[in-house]
Amino acid sequence: MTVSKAQKAATAKYEAKNYDKILIRLPRGKKAEIEEVIKPKGESLNGFVNDAIDEKLMREKKSGE
Repeated sequence: MTVSKAQKAATAKYEAKNYDKILIRLPRGKKAEIEEVIKPKGESLNGFVNDAIDEKLMREKKSGE
């Protein structure tokens, strides 16, 4: 299915308004290691990274109290 230019523009506008984007660089092979763990669960790489960040933030906040 081809996506129209208008749809691409609408998607880009929505993402710019609602999301921050970051680039993560991993050592070679780390992505495959993560995907091996999440694939059987049907989890996305983005979801896994967000969950990991949330867990780390909670630990940091608790240790800072």
